[in-house]
Amino acid sequence: MSTVNNDTVVSQGVRLGLPLAIGAAFAFGMSGGWARGLIDAGWTPGAAVTARIWVAALVLLIPAILSLRGRWGVLRRNVGMIAAYGLLAVAATQLCYFQAVAVMDVGIALLIEYTAPIAVVLWLWVRRGERPSRRSILGAVVAFVGLVLMLDILTGATVNGAGILWALGAMVGAATYFILSAKADTGLPPIALAGGGLLLGAIGLAVAGLIGVLPIAWTTNDIEYRFGSVPWFVPVLAIGLIATALAYMLGIVSTRMLGSRLASFIALAEVVAALLFGWLLLGQLPDLLQMFGGVLVLAGVVVVKLGEPAPAAAEFVEPLPTKTT
Repeated sequence: MSTVNNDTVVSQGVRLGLPLAIGAAFAFGMSGGWARGLIDAGWTPGAAVTARIWVAALVLLIPAILSLRGRWGVLRRNVGMIAAYGLLAVAATQLCYFQAVAVMDVGIALLIEYTAPIAVVLWLWVRRGERPSRRSILGAVVAFVGLVLMLDILTGATVNGAGILWALGAMVGAATYFILSAKADTGLPPIALAGGGLLLGAIGLAVAGLIGVLPIAWTTNDIEYRFGSVPWFVPVLAIGLIATALAYMLGIVSTRMLGSRLASFIALAEVVAALLFGWLLLGQLPDLLQMFGGVLVLAGVVVVKLGEPAPAAAEFVEPLPTKTT
């Protein structure tokens, strides 16, 4: 009888968690389209990502504090991890992604970022000697072929080298996120890690802007999109409230219901969302060869993830900010 009850609980968790996970992926996926409108209007990528992270950090600050339940020692013990998460997995990843979408299509930039699991496999092989499985190697090859097709290299098309480098930078930041997430349980609530990381990332970006390391400029003019113009604060709130704060919360709740492995696969829907919002907001649409390449990239990433050992327990895995995103 208890087995039936457990199965029922798991089934209910999947039914409730699935739409939440899809919602998180689509919320994360809209950020590039909204940000590109800001950048085209005169915002620097640094200003756009700083606004995004500050809005989300302020929204998640109270939930993060409440999740600690007075256990400030846990926060102190993990300050290094929170700093790495905030500055690398959050701030650097999203800044590189916004720099990439400033000069290339949103969907293609995100697909390059989504090769992060392959980078993690290579890092574990080089750093720890953990040889990848045959399935992971096959997936990496398939994804590489997809990248070549997606970037239109074979047809002699002009490739924006700076955009590719920025997207690869976002990929490295996303890989850093996965590596940090693989650490043993530290007792730090996921919402506290997200909130603390966002706050430190926001402070880091603000300091970089104040000392002139990060170019920050913005305008209060209306922002143009495919459907018309909107006040500047509409895209700022969209990427801060919906594409970051809400996306994080949906991702945390859904991953607890689904488990990290299933949630990480559903997170691939973020690429579909990025393509959809790139078309709705900007009129961007890849050609057939690029779309086929994108399918190969996603297929390769799925095969790589299938080649990973199954996790012993569920843990939070955020759909990517660009969380990353």
